[in-house]
Amino acid sequence: MSRVSRPPGFDMTYRPKKETFGPPLIRRLPSMIYFGAACVLGLAVLAAPHLSRQSWLYQVAVERDYQRLISANAFAIFIFTSALAAIIRQQLSGVVVSEGGIETREVVTLGLPRIKRYAWPQIDKVRIPLATRAIHKQPADQTKGAGKVTKIMLDLWDGSRTVLPDVQRLADLSVTIERVALARAIPIEGGSGLVDELGSPFGDDDG
Repeated sequence: MSRVSRPPGFDMTYRPKKETFGPPLIRRLPSMIYFGAACVLGLAVLAAPHLSRQSWLYQVAVERDYQRLISANAFAIFIFTSALAAIIRQQLSGVVVSEGGIETREVVTLGLPRIKRYAWPQIDKVRIPLATRAIHKQPADQTKGAGKVTKIMLDLWDGSRTVLPDVQRLADLSVTIERVALARAIPIEGGSGLVDELGSPFGDDDG
């Protein structure tokens, strides 16, 4: 049975601005360290020819370069390009919320991106981690089991369920999705506890 909806056109009075929520720092940290190391390596290769011939870096990067299959310059360029690609892949991953729906972007095997889109009419229910400040605002029967939800999940019209990837600004993402769900009469489990403090998603229109 389809969910009870608001009167036609009512749920379109609130249109969220397109916003991107990137991955958390713990997931971006490896690529950032890799990129930093690549920059240090590149600077060392560039500086080596200008150093003293007795220096260790000059001997390794310049004098012994002819013994290698790949030159130090080519190796540094390869590492820097690979690190830059890792940074770009991480920047492209995350969750995008727009007036049309929710889009998830993840990096899978071999660094290939995987994009999934869910239109708002496809979502039958949203499950949001229940914030501590929201627990005392809801009856006990509504908070029972809500604490088990640690990630934002979407129940879709076909009976399936999808889990949104971790993002850095989880609280902001929760508020954005919660406000859209309220505007579109999508059932909500849990909650951020911030929507009431931020005000109605419909602005000053009390209709």
